Amino acid sequence: MSKTYTGGCACGAIHYEISAEQVIMNDCQCRDCQRRSGTGHGSYLTFVDADVKLDGEAKQWNVAGESGNTKSHAFCPACGAPVYLTFAGMPNLFTVHAASLDDPHLYKPQMVTYRIRGYDWDKTDPALPHFDKMPSM
Repeated sequence: MSKTYTGGCACGAIHYEISAEQVIMNDCQCRDCQRRSGTGHGSYLTFVDADVKLDGEAKQWNVAGESGNTKSHAFCPACGAPVYLTFAGMPNLFTVHAASLDDPHLYKPQMVTYRIRGYDWDKTDPALPHFDKMPSM
């Protein structure tokens, strides 16, 4: 039986419900995540082939990842909060920002990606596996 994860934006205009088990929870220190989070890394839960219910209309901003694939960052047009990401090259993945969860305590990072872009002042858990880039899933 899969868990149900719920969350959304800061103002409540966007809400999601995901019925699935996450496949990975990671802290990402790539430059894109640093800029989007306003700090040293972004924290994410990624789901594969999940049953996702979305309420509300997100705006999307598309960027090319280091792989060349397009990442679509979905955010609330009212409050600006980042909510989720989708990937053109991997349409079966759905990724949410950990802070968008209704219960952020559900987030337990399993690895750190793009450590090569990390800063000394951004302390991630040294017990976690650290990858210089994104490992193959």
